[in-house]
Amino acid sequence: MIEDRMLEGLPPNDATHVMRLSAPEREARRVADFLGENFDPAEVAVANFEQPDGSWAIELYAGEAFDPDRLRELVRIAAGDEMADQISFHSIDKTDWVAASLEGLAPVRVGPFVVHGSHDRARVPVNAIGIEIEAALAFGTGHHGTTQGCLAAIADMAKIGRPRRILDVGTGTGVLAIAAARQFRRPVVASDLDGVAVRTALENAAANKAKGFVTMHLAAGVDAAVIRASAPYDLILANILLPPLKRLARPVRPLLAPGGWLVLSGLLPSHANAALAAYRAQGLKLVRRRDIEGWTSLILSDKTA
Repeated sequence: MIEDRMLEGLPPNDATHVMRLSAPEREARRVADFLGENFDPAEVAVANFEQPDGSWAIELYAGEAFDPDRLRELVRIAAGDEMADQISFHSIDKTDWVAASLEGLAPVRVGPFVVHGSHDRARVPVNAIGIEIEAALAFGTGHHGTTQGCLAAIADMAKIGRPRRILDVGTGTGVLAIAAARQFRRPVVASDLDGVAVRTALENAAANKAKGFVTMHLAAGVDAAVIRASAPYDLILANILLPPLKRLARPVRPLLAPGGWLVLSGLLPSHANAALAAYRAQGLKLVRRRDIEGWTSLILSDKTA
């Protein structure tokens, strides 16, 4: 089964250069992880996914040409000379990669949520919370294990309470902010460092009748005044990647209300302990771990129950 692409960083339609490499799963994950830590996600997007023949692909997208010598050296460090010699470089037209990857995807149900495209609107059960997300230039369609893990965490919280304030860091299409707003009918502050994502999320919030609850901001991290002004938050969602999640640990801690939940996703299973260590150092404890389709989501709090 082909895994949905995990694509973080540069908006796909801005990419005009790509690096490709095929490898066994273990090596592919190691290379993708290493490359992700060595490039600014605002400039280079890293994708890692299974191919029809069972091998795995690593792809890097950027708006400017890569330095071939640097990339070969990085891959050599991560996986050896043989892998480094197999790298290929290509120039591409500006394309909506997310739209292309969404063709034929079915609705996804996670707890009370059904994430779907407009063509599947009629397939949403009357007792479900339908969230309509079209192909867009931002990450987050509900089909990826990272998004599903966060949606499941929102459903978990709904069983124990109703958060007063909610923060979604790295909102992408806004699917998590919309889900939280629809579930709890509470204010949600959402942010992303990508202007395309913010515009897309605003449009999706309006289309899903959540605009009155969700405010979107162009911001990196959680240091923006508009984000800190609404603290403390009873629920904070961060579906990004390990390096920015580790950097987020210290500044996000004061924004979490006592007893509140912090949901981390965008993690490979091998990354979970590193993420936990960063947040345990801030006094947070693991409430629940969930693994979906090769990706890990963590719920943390200052108390375990």
